[in-house]
Amino acid sequence: MASQIKGPAIFLAQFIGDKAPFDSLENITRWAAGLGYKGVQIPTIDKRVFDLELAVSSDTYIDEVKGICENAGVEITELSVHLQGQLLAVSPAYNESFDVFAPEEFRGNPNARTEWAIDQLKKSAIASERLGLKHMVGFTGSLAFPFLYPWPQRPEGLIEEAFDELGRRWLPILQHYSDHGQDLGFEIHPGEDVFDGATWEMFLDSVGEHTAAKINYDPSHFLLQQLDYLAFIDLYHERINAFHVKDAEFNPDGRQGVYSGYQNWMSRAGRFRSLGDGQVDFAGIFSKLTQYGYDSWAVLEWECCLKSPEQGAAEGAPFIKSHLIDVTDKAFDDFAGGERNSSQIKRMLGL
Repeated sequence: MASQIKGPAIFLAQFIGDKAPFDSLENITRWAAGLGYKGVQIPTIDKRVFDLELAVSSDTYIDEVKGICENAGVEITELSVHLQGQLLAVSPAYNESFDVFAPEEFRGNPNARTEWAIDQLKKSAIASERLGLKHMVGFTGSLAFPFLYPWPQRPEGLIEEAFDELGRRWLPILQHYSDHGQDLGFEIHPGEDVFDGATWEMFLDSVGEHTAAKINYDPSHFLLQQLDYLAFIDLYHERINAFHVKDAEFNPDGRQGVYSGYQNWMSRAGRFRSLGDGQVDFAGIFSKLTQYGYDSWAVLEWECCLKSPEQGAAEGAPFIKSHLIDVTDKAFDDFAGGERNSSQIKRMLGL
């Protein structure tokens, strides 16, 4: 019996590099398959593994991408537009920091960078459709995040206007996605304006609860906020279209808590860890997702302050595989059951 959740799969973004086996789609998919992965999540912003312009214009290139993955023995789970989504909405405080993700000709020109991001996001939906996919993953961007802590006092209406603007930017893009048979799972992530359940509801309201607006569920970001990531699934499972399997740990002490005192990743109270090295209850997560009928991919996103990416990737595939659940078609107490006996029921109830 096959698991309802598909996997294991791996997000390629953190592994792409200039040296083999990380320097091309052919090499990196063979590497991933050799570790036991059945799927790959592909970023659309790095031409070393995926040429977005060719993907929207060339049938030959689409066939080539499909062929490379098929020959390696992996499926494409989703296309990622994380960085393009980030650049759709950038607070002035982050302009220079995020410019590095844009082509050089758009750096220092926020309006041109935004238009480039819109074009990239729309092209990615077309590419996903041409590849025969239906789910995508990405970020919302951030206009209000620098004002997260309410001191100094925020001007009345500032947060509302930020979310209204997010809605104005995203709504036509989401409609474009829907027109091309796609939905977009937003990774709910500190640094984005949508970083928890409350902000997700604000964003969903700003886009009129558009059906293409979904959630890429990643518990690591919730653990670091001390949010109940299992209850989150109870609340929002109908919108979850993708799943990043990423671990984290939170170890507060007398010196630091959730804000971690501006320390580097190694020294923070909250740290991302390789699968199995942190505190996330993945048995509970896989159980809840299975319970609610989630049937898409479980995708490793590797980020760890200690362990190498190669070791994390090698350990990740068997970790995910061990958590996949083959859903039972029997009740554990079936042996004690039988056909309805009305006379017996009445006797047992004294009727």
